[in-house]
Amino acid sequence: MQFVTRLIALSRAVQLRKQFREINKALEDLAPTARRQLAAIALREFANASKSEFPHLYATPPDEKYRPWGSGTEIGLERLRSDNMQVRLRGVALWLTVAYHETKDSPFGEQRELHRQVMRSLRSLKEAIPSNDLSTWMIGEAEAA
Repeated sequence: MQFVTRLIALSRAVQLRKQFREINKALEDLAPTARRQLAAIALREFANASKSEFPHLYATPPDEKYRPWGSGTEIGLERLRSDNMQVRLRGVALWLTVAYHETKDSPFGEQRELHRQVMRSLRSLKEAIPSNDLSTWMIGEAEAA
């Protein structure tokens, strides 16, 4: 059984890594104002996902909740391919949120490495926000909770 679990985790890591390359390219191509917008959207997505019973299944339809993983990353990737900038930004934020929660406490090295890459991307988004705006957003999020 451990072999099957390891094989499933490895195939999922390969799939997420392939998706991450597309997400990372989109992040690199963003203008500074779009990066700030994405940071705000991602902050909201993380807040919403953390309120969910299973954050790694965030944005997954209820009838698919018994799959080995959710469909949030696929939905985010589909949105990334949209012509509308706001939809693309929301797709990237959704993908980062779900991938973060899915790989967060993984016992598998491939997924831990992907988690570190997602964390680097989130850090670069955080650095795109001026510190006074970041503290204002954090205070606003704390008051909303």
